[in-house]
Amino acid sequence: MKKVVVVGAGPAGLMAAEVLSSAGVAVQLFDAMPSVGRKFLLAGKGGLNLTHAEPADLFVSRYERRSQQIESLFKTFDATSVRTWATSLGINTFVGSSGRVFPADMKAAPLLRAWLKRLRHPKEGPPVEFMMRHRWTGWHQPAAQATDPAVGAVNTWLDFDTPNGPMSVQADAVVLALGGGSWGRLGSDGAWVPWLQARGVAVAPLLPSNCGFDVQHGWSDHFASRFAGQPFKSVAITYTSAQGHTFARKGEFVATASGVEGSLIYAASSWLRDDILAHGKATFQLDLRPDMPYERVLAEVQHPRGSRSLSNHLKSRLHIEGIKAAILHELLSKEQMADPLQLAQAIKALPITLAAVRPIDEAISSAGGVLFEGMTAQLMLVSSPGVFCAGEMLDWEAPTGGYLLTACLASGFGAGRGVLAFLDKK
Repeated sequence: MKKVVVVGAGPAGLMAAEVLSSAGVAVQLFDAMPSVGRKFLLAGKGGLNLTHAEPADLFVSRYERRSQQIESLFKTFDATSVRTWATSLGINTFVGSSGRVFPADMKAAPLLRAWLKRLRHPKEGPPVEFMMRHRWTGWHQPAAQATDPAVGAVNTWLDFDTPNGPMSVQADAVVLALGGGSWGRLGSDGAWVPWLQARGVAVAPLLPSNCGFDVQHGWSDHFASRFAGQPFKSVAITYTSAQGHTFARKGEFVATASGVEGSLIYAASSWLRDDILAHGKATFQLDLRPDMPYERVLAEVQHPRGSRSLSNHLKSRLHIEGIKAAILHELLSKEQMADPLQLAQAIKALPITLAAVRPIDEAISSAGGVLFEGMTAQLMLVSSPGVFCAGEMLDWEAPTGGYLLTACLASGFGAGRGVLAFLDKK
C-alpha cells in the first residue's frame, strides 16, 4: 500500500488526508500541536463562516491577482462543494443575510468532531494515522541516498521532533499544509520558509493580511483611553491605492489603542498594507454619514443652533455622537470644527492616515507563500517531485467572509487529487 505523509492538521491538510484515505492510500498526518484544527476552532468562536453564497464570478474575484489560480482549484471543489461536504458530515448549513454560509448551529467543534470521526473510522479505505506533537524540522537524506539515487526519494524523507525524540519518516509522496505566518501560537509560524527555499522553492515574503494598522503619530491619550475598543458603526471608507485601485464600502470597524482594525479595515487591508510598505503611509477617507449626501450634511451643519453647543447640535441634527464626534475633535482643529464647510467635508470624507501595519502574528491571515509559478497545476513543487503544497502557505490572500476557508479546503482537495495522479504514474 502506498503511504503519504501530510504535514499540517488544519483544514487543507485534513482535506488532503480525506481525499487520499478514501482512495485507499495510507496517510500519516503530522502536526506540532497537541490537537488538530486549532486555528479553525478559534476562527469559529464567533460563528464558523464556512463559505459564501454569492455568484461564482464574484466569489473568485475576491482573490484578486490569484483569481485565475484559485478558479482552477474551484473547478473540482468550490463553494457549493463546501456545503455538500458539510452535509455529508451531518452538518446542515444556512445562508445569512450577508450571503455568508454558516453551520446551522454556528459552531466549528461539531463539524470538526464529525470530520475526525470519518477520518479515523472511514467506511472505505485505511484510517488516517494522526501523529500529534510531531514538529517538522526539515528534510532528511539517508546515507544510502548519497551514493545510490535509486534508493527512495530525497524530497520525501522528513525529520520530526517528537515527544520521544527525533525521528525520520519516508513516504511515497508528501503534502505540506503548514499555514502562513499568522497566529503562530496555534502552529502557523512560517518556520517552513527557509527549508523550502533551500530546496529551490520560490517563496514570496509572508505578510499580514486581514490586519489592523497604526495611525500616523498615534491617537491622543484622551482618545485612546476613552475609545479604544469602540466601534465605528454605519460608516463607509474610500481608498484609492497607488496603483489606482479604488475601494469603497459601507460597514464598521474598531478603534484600537494605536489605530484601527475590524471588518471594514480588513477588507481594504491588502491595498493599505502594500502602499504603506512601498510609500510609508496610506490615507483613507472616512464617511461618518454614508446615507446622507454632502449637501444635506452641509445644510444640517449650517442650520442655526441657537444656544446649543456644537456637540449637541451635531448629535441632534446628524446623530453624530460618541466615537464619531470624538474622531472629529481628534483630527480637526478648533478652527476647522467652527467652519461649517470644513466640518461638513470632514463628516463626509475625514482623512485617516495610517503609518504602520500591525505585526503578522496579530493578523487573521497572511499573504505571500509558495508561488504558484513554481508548482504544477496539481500543486506539486516543480523543484521537488512528490511534494505538494496546500492551504494558506500558498501565495494567495482573500478577505474574510468564507473565502479563506473555501480556498484552503479547495487546495487541500486539489493537492490530494494531485498526489493520487502522481502515485498512479510511479
